[in-house]
Amino acid sequence: GDDGVVAAFAKATGAGARVVVGPLVRDDLKAIATAGGALPWTIALNQLDESSALPERVFTLALAVESEGVQLARRANADGVRTVVIIGSDAPLQKRFAGAFTGEWILLGGAPPLTFLLDRSPDMLALLRREVKRAAPDAVLLAVDAQEAALVRPYLGQATAYTSSQVNDRQSRESLRELDAVHFVELPWLADPSAAAFGRIARPEYGSTILERLYALGIDAFRVAQAFVHGEPATLEFDGAIGHVALDRSRHFLREGALLQFRDGEIVPAGSR
Repeated sequence: GDDGVVAAFAKATGAGARVVVGPLVRDDLKAIATAGGALPWTIALNQLDESSALPERVFTLALAVESEGVQLARRANADGVRTVVIIGSDAPLQKRFAGAFTGEWILLGGAPPLTFLLDRSPDMLALLRREVKRAAPDAVLLAVDAQEAALVRPYLGQATAYTSSQVNDRQSRESLRELDAVHFVELPWLADPSAAAFGRIARPEYGSTILERLYALGIDAFRVAQAFVHGEPATLEFDGAIGHVALDRSRHFLREGALLQFRDGEIVPAGSR
């Protein structure tokens, strides 16, 4: 609202709202968390830092990249991967993604990954090729954006590569071919648009994967909000537009998306032939 998120929450509470969906922005969620006062049941569409506690009655349903890092670490472990190299950028989002992967990977018994900071210069890319070849990892995690992933993939040899949904950003056909054999997590809403589960839901054309992902988040947030109308549900788990969603004891909705891969310039389910 024009008067800020705290005032907006106060207005909603005064109007008798049973459930509030939002805020979407992390700084607004921080403002709510530090403002004090009683809140309605709140489904926040972002999450606080790990060290910050949620206020009472606040739950989080978010498209956090950390959940993708955790999912990919589990997948790599299940695939029999034993050694991992991480190639990352300085972007805060990518650092969070790499950190979540590393934390889960180590919890699963994996050795700390060898990490390289991406430098786009030809000389440094050539050096990166040599260093990756010398390390001979079973897999590489790309904690980079879509354009950087397409740039660096040809320098990685035959190692299996994993990355986040950020790679699926309306890439050119040429870039898709550069990304061959890269595995990534995506929302079912985008991974399988023709799925019967979504057949009766309107699908606007936004021309932006960011807005399409937020729309999918809204679909599942509506379902979650309905479940809270009469109070906190004892359990809540479903297959939704953003993935398999399950409420945990810390009041976070855990999300597991669809695993896809690039193959011959196309996007296909991971492991398909």
